[in-house]
Amino acid sequence: MEKITEAESHYNHLEKMTTRALLENINNEDQKVAGAVRLQLPAIEKAVDAIADKMLAGGRLFYMGAGTSGRLGILDASECPPTFGVPHDLVIGLIAGGDSAIRKAKEFAEDDAHLGIKDLAQYDITAADSVIGIAASGTTPYVIGALENARKKGLTTACITCNPGAPVSKAAEFPIEINAGPEFVTGSTRMKSGTAQKMVLNMISTTLMIKLGRVQGNRMVDMQLSNKKLIERGTRMVSEALHIDTQEAKQLLKAHGSVRKAVQSKK
Repeated sequence: MEKITEAESHYNHLEKMTTRALLENINNEDQKVAGAVRLQLPAIEKAVDAIADKMLAGGRLFYMGAGTSGRLGILDASECPPTFGVPHDLVIGLIAGGDSAIRKAKEFAEDDAHLGIKDLAQYDITAADSVIGIAASGTTPYVIGALENARKKGLTTACITCNPGAPVSKAAEFPIEINAGPEFVTGSTRMKSGTAQKMVLNMISTTLMIKLGRVQGNRMVDMQLSNKKLIERGTRMVSEALHIDTQEAKQLLKAHGSVRKAVQSKK
């Protein structure tokens, strides 16, 4: 198949461009991403609703990818506990080659279809769980093998790819296919493809956490109070919710350990 992610850039002679021209042209390409993601909202909606049903019943969500795609999944998964106060084993990011591949690429790890199956098996997956495979190219064996195996076991499966009609889409029950066009630097999928994947992951995890009751109004009421900035934010949230001064709000927050519990203590 012809990969959009490998297609020739619309720009050439990049080395001859001025700094401003390079920045403007990259920005021009970036502006195409949101529109491409918008076209896939119906597909994203179907995936989120199916995964939410599983998670509301106690299931977990796994992200699986290689290289940039894997790192983006791990980033999104790692932000869920501090942002929404969920357990660290509710949303789990897996990358081909293991944790060492987060910082340094591990050669050929993504080419092993059985490795993805093996990585998932370590978590004793069941039909209550869900898996989202992330693969810009849509051809990553690590991701495809894991999705095919997970689907056979009854897990809900989705994928995020930037090549419509790619093999990974056939392996997933709910394919999300973002056509953002060729990269500014030919084949550099850490650029527009990575941006598209990050946008979709943000949408998926945030919507899921709202459905799981981890947001009230527009506030992260279960966020972890792990630094001064977050304590100050939490204090403002309690103060505004209860119409009390910041000193009393901070005392309540300290006593109860979360915005939700602090607010509930006075209602």
